[in-house]
Amino acid sequence: MKTLHINSSSIVKTFGQLKEQLSASYKKCFKEHCLTFDNEIGYGEVRGVLLKNNISYLEFNVTFNEDIALNINTNISKAVNIAYCSKGKIAHQFTKKNKKTTLEPFQIGFMSNITSSKNTIYFKKETNVIVTLITAYELTASVKKNTVHQELFETFVKNKKENNVFISSHNLKIAEKIEQVTKIKEDGVMRSLLIEGIVHMVLALEIQQYKRDLKNSKQPTGSLTLREMQEIKEISTYIKNYPERATTIEDLCKKTGVTSSKLQEGFKLMHNTTVNDFIRTERVKKSEELIKNSDLNISQIVYSVGFSSRSYFCKIFKQKYNCTPTEYKSRIKLAATA
Repeated sequence: MKTLHINSSSIVKTFGQLKEQLSASYKKCFKEHCLTFDNEIGYGEVRGVLLKNNISYLEFNVTFNEDIALNINTNISKAVNIAYCSKGKIAHQFTKKNKKTTLEPFQIGFMSNITSSKNTIYFKKETNVIVTLITAYELTASVKKNTVHQELFETFVKNKKENNVFISSHNLKIAEKIEQVTKIKEDGVMRSLLIEGIVHMVLALEIQQYKRDLKNSKQPTGSLTLREMQEIKEISTYIKNYPERATTIEDLCKKTGVTSSKLQEGFKLMHNTTVNDFIRTERVKKSEELIKNSDLNISQIVYSVGFSSRSYFCKIFKQKYNCTPTEYKSRIKLAATA
């Protein structure tokens, strides 16, 4: 097993240390740091940004050629670490005296440092792992009250006397939110603001999940197995990329091997909507992109995104954008010539 070390709470020093140990290339775009590597250690990418209120966001999309232990020592004993696996799994341990805790895909791990500042994350070799790690450090005088940061500390640190870890039940919605970070196309200040907004939404969902689990309410994943959740996540991505190809629920069931009832259950959990409504929404989104960025006329766009009725398309487009497709196209042209 190879051991990597992070010996700082500073995002700059964190990436400096990982750069050397991974023999990675480094770049910084505004406030966001990025490492990429492809060598004898493995391959992948590590991204990170320091947000307001002493909150850091790290995302690992990595495949290592040998088992890896990532030792993190921030030298700050009061901190809340929240890990979420979108793909693969990791294990966590405060120190060698503590037992390891495994984090499966779509689970949230809440690791609170109370008496020490050490955490170790374990990666299995030859396994693609996508994991995000959000860390909130101890409150300072500059942090305003009624923030997500304060709620984190009141929930996971206040009145706690020792390090503790809590593994939640599965949550599909968070995977979708985290994917939005990787799809942000804007640069600079706009990108930084969008990342911060999404991270705060993720934190809110994670806290909500923690409180729901504590109340012992019905498990939010219902009867879905891990494989079924992975299939639903993959078919959601497929629909987003090719909404015109998603014809019927029966076809999607054949593609995934998931029953129609499980498919509907998964979409309700992940997207809070039905399969058909999700397909319809993605088709309208793609039509809006085509209106802006192609020379196709409205009728051509209607059929290219999978609709068979122009009048129906115009109706639901207006519901979403508060204007007809033709009016929208005219506004785009007017804005381009202004």
